[in-house]
Amino acid sequence: MPITNQRVAGHAFLRPMYEDPYFPDHVVDRGRAVLLRLCERIEAEQPSDLGGLYALTHAATEEFNGLEAEFEAAGSEIETVAREWIGEEFWFVASAYGFTDADAEELIAVRDW
Repeated sequence: MPITNQRVAGHAFLRPMYEDPYFPDHVVDRGRAVLLRLCERIEAEQPSDLGGLYALTHAATEEFNGLEAEFEAAGSEIETVAREWIGEEFWFVASAYGFTDADAEELIAVRDW
């Protein structure tokens, strides 16, 4: 399903991670795919409130949790700076879809990283 939100469609997800050689592109690609699937789910399910949004962002965060082993296998990890960058992307998604009152920490509350 193509993304219809123009702000999201034109956004370069996880750009700082791609620019930092510490993070392997093939694993960052998987993280980018998680974020794009989150956007697709938001567009398809159209959550009407923060509870609905948080359910979707928590599912996407669980997918990111699963990537930690892949980062480690590639000699990397989701460390402090990467956590901030990923969190900012979740906030970007929430705000792009009109959830500007979302709590940035709650968006990714189930993270292991």
